[in-house]
Amino acid sequence: TATRFSHGQHQNHGIANPGYIPAAAWPAAMFAPPVAEHASPSAPPAGMFDNMPGYEGTVAGGGGFLPPPMPAQPVPQPSPGPEQPHWNIPSITEDNARDAFSLYASSKCCYSSAPAKDGVIINMESFNTYRYRLETFTESRSTEWSHEPYNGQPVDAYVQHPPGPWDIPAKVPTFFVDSEQKMKVPYTSSMKPCHDCLGSGRKPCKDCAGCGNKVCWVCNGSGFRHGGDRCHHCNGRGRENCAHCHGQGSKQCTTCHGKQQLLVFILLTLCILSFFFWTDNIIMGFPDPTVVQAAQRLVGDHQGKFLRTSRILQQRQTIELIPVTKVTYTWKGKTYVYFVYGNEFKVHTNDYPATCCCSVM
Repeated sequence: TATRFSHGQHQNHGIANPGYIPAAAWPAAMFAPPVAEHASPSAPPAGMFDNMPGYEGTVAGGGGFLPPPMPAQPVPQPSPGPEQPHWNIPSITEDNARDAFSLYASSKCCYSSAPAKDGVIINMESFNTYRYRLETFTESRSTEWSHEPYNGQPVDAYVQHPPGPWDIPAKVPTFFVDSEQKMKVPYTSSMKPCHDCLGSGRKPCKDCAGCGNKVCWVCNGSGFRHGGDRCHHCNGRGRENCAHCHGQGSKQCTTCHGKQQLLVFILLTLCILSFFFWTDNIIMGFPDPTVVQAAQRLVGDHQGKFLRTSRILQQRQTIELIPVTKVTYTWKGKTYVYFVYGNEFKVHTNDYPATCCCSVM
């Protein structure tokens, strides 16, 4: 322990100022330079972990996802849906197309309403346009050695054989909502001395190197202020108690929270994730044999990709209809085209024939 002096222990060594202790008379411990705190291991030592049957490859920090057991039955293949005899979506009416074009023109400050009002629609062509989306809902599991401060939790290691990582029941997930569950593997918990503080519950304070005091910042260790007055901050000692450890020289171990013991166990992490695929380009004319074949191929690709590391819980396919109508019209003897798309009847055109330049005064 560090030697400490109170005011009553100061002695007069022939110096004009009683209570001042010459540097040569100070204990060597008070001049010891701060030393680095013993570096804490980044992870518990390997010898701290028991050899659990079925979990021999488990390490601290995790070792990757565990392959699920082979399914007892083959993964079911998607079955074709019922026949849909009426896939063609009827075109919008001319009134719908004209109203949508008029609304589009009025939303543009530089567009004349004349083409939309006086143009003559000569042809309307509808497109059955679809977008394909595949969702694969998976569950993956990984294990790692973990620990927490011991507070009287059950210690059950070797009471019986621990269940396999894929045999541990989990909460029923909400389909297509990502989630994570963490749980202790049953029959793997044991009590061990804390590796960080060697079972003492405390660690040397790094701010004072375990001395409990530091050089006074007011007098810089001299015990006196300018003018020869004794430093009142340190009472002439030249050192002050460390504020971080309150003069104790040590602080509570943050790993075991001062409990000296740790509960060491295998932690199972269960990840529920959704993976998506959707077509970059729009699929035209569904249903089409090539589209059906592509969907079957994508389902198979997802199954082959994820079954090595995950358990596929469910797959979902969605085909989204995007109604598009190509409208051809004439105005002042020339032919133009615009498109009406979506259920909101939005309009797109690249060649509106009557625009002007606007300026804001």
